[in-house]
Formats: sequence, structure tokens, C-alpha cells
Amino acid sequence: MAAVNLTRRGILQAGLGAVAVALLPRGASALPVSYQLTAKRVAKTLPGCVGPSDLWLYDDGRNETLPIVLRAARGENFTAALKNELAEHTAIHWHGVRVPFAMDGVPYITQPPVRPGESFEYSFAPPDPGTFFFHPHCNTVEALGRGLAGVLVVDDPRDQGLFDVEHVIALKDWRVQHDGGFEDFLTDAGAAKAGSFGALRTANGMVTPSIMVPPGARVRLRILNLDSTRIPQLDLPGVKAVIVATDGNACAPFALQGWRLGPAMRADVAFIAPEKTGVAILLQDIFSTKPRVLARIVTAGEAMRSTKAVLRLPEADLPQPDLKAAQTLEFTLLAGNPDPALQAWAKQMGVSADEICLTQKVFWSINRQVWPGMGQGTGQGALPPPLAELKSGRSYIIELFNGTPHQHPMHLHGHTFRVLGSSERDLPPHWADTVLVRPKERVRIAFVAGQPGDWMMHCHIIEHQETGMMGYLRVA
Repeated sequence: MAAVNLTRRGILQAGLGAVAVALLPRGASALPVSYQLTAKRVAKTLPGCVGPSDLWLYDDGRNETLPIVLRAARGENFTAALKNELAEHTAIHWHGVRVPFAMDGVPYITQPPVRPGESFEYSFAPPDPGTFFFHPHCNTVEALGRGLAGVLVVDDPRDQGLFDVEHVIALKDWRVQHDGGFEDFLTDAGAAKAGSFGALRTANGMVTPSIMVPPGARVRLRILNLDSTRIPQLDLPGVKAVIVATDGNACAPFALQGWRLGPAMRADVAFIAPEKTGVAILLQDIFSTKPRVLARIVTAGEAMRSTKAVLRLPEADLPQPDLKAAQTLEFTLLAGNPDPALQAWAKQMGVSADEICLTQKVFWSINRQVWPGMGQGTGQGALPPPLAELKSGRSYIIELFNGTPHQHPMHLHGHTFRVLGSSERDLPPHWADTVLVRPKERVRIAFVAGQPGDWMMHCHIIEHQETGMMGYLRVA
């Protein structure tokens, strides 16, 4: 294991996904950070394979973890200069971060695509602490399938001293064959149903890694689902594990057991480690008849004696929607068919399928509107119509009804919303940017419309996104 730089800047930039992340001392302030990121092809042999796979990864010069982990500080300047060494255009979407519209990383919508050999600098001050991630927003199913994603942890001085140790655990499946070659990332059978699953399941690029924590330590696990399809149901038997943050945002603690973590969703899980050494706590997916162990958290080293009884984070500081004054919008998730009007629009604009990342199949829709592609190259004025038009600063309630037989993790760009409740289950109120909507379920969310712009809303089962279940909200 490489030595870790324990200066403040070193801690912020360490980005350790498979080992403990050192915590800043109480009262210490974080520093602005700057990264140089290269999107590139890397030949790497995945677990269980006999040959290397053609991965697409972000490289910041260290390339120590899979995925890469970056750190920033709440309210401090963060810069990431992207260089594209892939054979196709790309961009970076900072998932869950309330970035300025120009930094949202959607080709043709918020910025020109970063073409091969070109660079683009992302610069913003993250307004909220938490666990976030980043990825491209065009040809997403292949890019994510090949590993092009990273984790962004935004630290908050208010959190210092609350936990003794933390770990990042990024879950991902790989549609990889024994020889290292990939299967098709998008299949008709998968896209039309629950998605195309990968047989190789990993945490931090490994199969069932062992992660060490001191006995008796107050532990924080930042768990991310970076998969394009799978929806694990998490459990940590043997300890009293609670979720203290959803999608990076602090919440009133509630029990972990039974929590489904849809694609792109995150859960910060806290517990006090057993006081004996050599005890293994199993992070499991129990969404099947036989639990699947995803990672082992093992007590090792010198014991710690914590005097704090409550595991929780400071309350999230987010724009509070005015529910009494809020306008209600209804969005129904349905199967979809090609929309002749949108097809005519694309033909009229002279937009090629390759240029706009256009799928050739349509299976899904929002309010019976299907997204014809990821954007176009002739200006925002030629976009298809928005799902709704909002006013910046006003409060809105969205009712999401799932009229399909499959689950849909629905993500809204540039906003953090309050999940108010469900028609089908006890759903604790919490903040999120991605909410899982089960079949025949109606979920209500509320938020304050943010900066003006065209903010994407879509299912984060990427095959659903790329076959119609995407649109945008226009904020003026």
C-alpha cells in the first residue's frame, strides 16, 4: 500500500477508495483543490478474467483506485481540467452536485462536446457536502459499462470528529467475458425490461474486498451504486447500521435493512464496530433468495472507545420548498413508442444519429414523450419541447407515477429534492437527487427551482435513459 500524505491537501487529494480515508482534525479547514483528469483507454485485467479488458477510465496521474476518488471542500473552489484521449467526444456530468448550469456536463445542452484531443475545464464551488460521483452523459451505457466514472467526496468542517474512520465503497457490475472481452452493453431484451446485467459484481473493482476498521470505531461507509442496472437491497447484519445521508445529504438516521440502492443512488451508512478484533461484518445484497456478500468489513488493530452514542450528521442545509405555495406537476413513467413529431424534428434539423447519441430503439417515455437523442449541434433553440417550464426560486411538487412493471431510479440534474412519501410503502422523508420509483407506485418530491437552464430528468437505468425515458425541465 502506498504511503498516504497526511497534510491537509494530501488528505483532500488522497482519494482512497479501498482503504480508510483519514479524517481532518476537529476545527481544521480544507483547502481548494485542482485536478488534471484524462479520459483514456486502459487495458486492465478484471477479477476472474484471463485477459485484459478495454476499460475507459479517468486518470489523474495517480490511478490508484477503481474508480478514482476525488475530494473537495464545501464552498471552496474546485477545478477539474478534463483532457479527452478517447476516440469519441465526451464531457463530465457531476451527478448530484448543484453546479452552475454551464458546468453540468451535458453535451449540446450545457456545453459543446469535448472532442478527441480537446480539453475542458470544470470549475465550481460545491455548495453541499456529501458523496457524489461523475460520469459522461453521452453514449453513457458503454462509457459506464467500461468503467468511466469517478467518486467526488465533498467534505464539511461540521462533520469533523463525528466519525473515527470512513471508507468509500463503489458497487459496479461488469458485462465482461472470461477472456476479458465485453458483452453488448445495451440489449433489446434488457432495455425493454429491467436492464442487461453483468455477471461480475465488484466493490471498488474487487470481488468481496476486505476493508479494515479499528475495533470499537465509529465507522462511516460512503456506499455508491455506480452500476447501470442492478438495484441491490443492502444489509449489514451483526451491527446496528443506520443511514445518515441519502445521495450525500444528511438525514434523520434510519435503519439500513431493506434500503434499495438504485443506480446512481448513494447511502452513507454509520455503525459502531464490534470491540473484538477479527470480527467480519458482511455488507450484503439481500434482494434475492440467497444474500450476496459485496464486501467484508473486518475489525483489526488497536481498539477505540467511543463516548458518543448518536450516529448522525449535521442537518442538511438546502433550499426548503414551500409546500403550501408549491405548484404540482405530474409525470407518468410509461412504455414508449417512437414519436413521429420528434422524428420529424430531428429530420428537419438535419441531425445525424451519431452526432446526437441517438438510440435506434424506443421502449420508454415520460408523459408519453420520448427523448430522441442526447442533444444536437445547432443550438438550444432547436431542442424538443421541455417536460415542463418552471420559474427560478419557486417551489414545485412532482408526482412520479410508475405505470410500468419495472423499477425506475429517476434523477433530476442540478437540484436536490425532498422526497415526501410514497403511495405504496413507508418511505422516510429525505433529500435526494435520484429516487427509486417501484411498479405502480406514486412518489412525491418537492424542490425549489434553481438556476435558469434546461435541466435533464431521466431514469438512471441507462438502457432506459437511452431508449426514451429522458426529458428536461426548463427553468427561467
